[in-house]
Amino acid sequence: MGFPKNFLWGGATAANQCEGGYDEGGRGLANVDVVPHGSERRLVTTGVRKMLDFEEGYYYPAKQSIDFYHRFRQDIALFGEMGFKTFRLSIAWSRIFPKGDEEEPNEEGLKFYDAVFDECHKYGIEPLVTITHFDIPIHLIKQYGGWKNRKLVEFYKRLVTVLFNRYKGKVKYWLTFNEINMILHLPFMGAGLYFEEGEDRKKAEYRAVHNELLASAWAVKIAREIDPTMKIGCMLAAGEFYPYCCDPEDIWLARQTDRSNLMFIDVQARGYYPSYALKQFERDGIDINLTEEDREILKNTVDFISLSYYSSRCVSTRADVEKAGGNAIGGVRNPYLKCSEWGWAIDPLGLRITLNSLYDRYQKPLFIVENGLGARDVVEKDGSINDDYRIDYLRQHIIEMKKAVEEDGVELWGYTTWGCIDLVSASTGEMSKRYGFIYVDRDDYGNGTLERRKKKSFEWYRKVIATNGEDLS
Repeated sequence: MGFPKNFLWGGATAANQCEGGYDEGGRGLANVDVVPHGSERRLVTTGVRKMLDFEEGYYYPAKQSIDFYHRFRQDIALFGEMGFKTFRLSIAWSRIFPKGDEEEPNEEGLKFYDAVFDECHKYGIEPLVTITHFDIPIHLIKQYGGWKNRKLVEFYKRLVTVLFNRYKGKVKYWLTFNEINMILHLPFMGAGLYFEEGEDRKKAEYRAVHNELLASAWAVKIAREIDPTMKIGCMLAAGEFYPYCCDPEDIWLARQTDRSNLMFIDVQARGYYPSYALKQFERDGIDINLTEEDREILKNTVDFISLSYYSSRCVSTRADVEKAGGNAIGGVRNPYLKCSEWGWAIDPLGLRITLNSLYDRYQKPLFIVENGLGARDVVEKDGSINDDYRIDYLRQHIIEMKKAVEEDGVELWGYTTWGCIDLVSASTGEMSKRYGFIYVDRDDYGNGTLERRKKKSFEWYRKVIATNGEDLS
């Protein structure tokens, strides 16, 4: 039993959190570039604080990140040494179309990803590519208002047409949007939305939601026309919502909160809006401008469902319950679980529960494309980094993942740990919140040599992959 022989083990990154080279190779400015480190980061990512360019007095970590743009060969060689079967990365939209609305793509940007994919194949690594991982050219925000403008669907169609034609035969697995449900939690980061005084935030968010769902469906349609062997997936920031107690009010709140996240995948996997979502739009007076043509396009459903999983969530209707810390989605603290340094509940069994819920609901193959522990690592005097806490976290999650496959019959294609090489945290902008098997000498303020160094977990994960998940010791 165990994992299938062709199970895709690997690691995951995002262009905006690792590439750097923000103004090189003809690349244009993107929303993710102008999100600062520090106390105002959350205000910017949620669209409360308008920041559409670099401002004095702020540090912008995405400008250089960990310099993957210049060091990708060295980094991919390390992934190859670990035995990666797949490497999840993302395309920086503004490398391909610097402004986003041009007719012709930027050849220098296309050549960069050609080189990255070629390097992956050199080591037998299958690229798993996210088309949009929170990346939107800043021009599309200034000129069109981000994803609340339907014109972005056409620009996205142009982007995917170029990508699918260019990388046909090089890239088999694609994801349309990273954590698409984050529009409702970090709307500037997720959809390039910021809110003027008096603007109806909910209406703007759900119009952006509809446009991204349309764009995703178009991507599926276009991919199948260009290369039917390509596999196109969607991506959810997942994690089961538990009721705090057996009070039916808490149970109903958990169900409603689950639905608010699953609605996106309901559309992408089933091909239509569920009745509960349409009723909600009706109650809230939200017109998403759903046309008959839209209904037809949405029938182009994904081949598989990918997800990030870091923790489960817990909700309650009671006001006297301690709030959860650390993550964008919120909720209350689960008294049965320990938390990471950043307040994220650690719940390995929750991964098995989440996988079963998604597979029961959709009956489509699943792919875990983010999972990991953000922690502060210490370089010892002898240069070693003994991250046993990370090994333990991953071990416990892989055990539950294996049970979901072996005992529950969940069809799971692969597993890529988040931040396989240390990178900039999306939520906090920190480097000190590390996830990787490879340490990068960089601090929260951009200081350091960028030297790469293997952690103890590097050799551990190499062994896990070599034994197809059988040896977790």
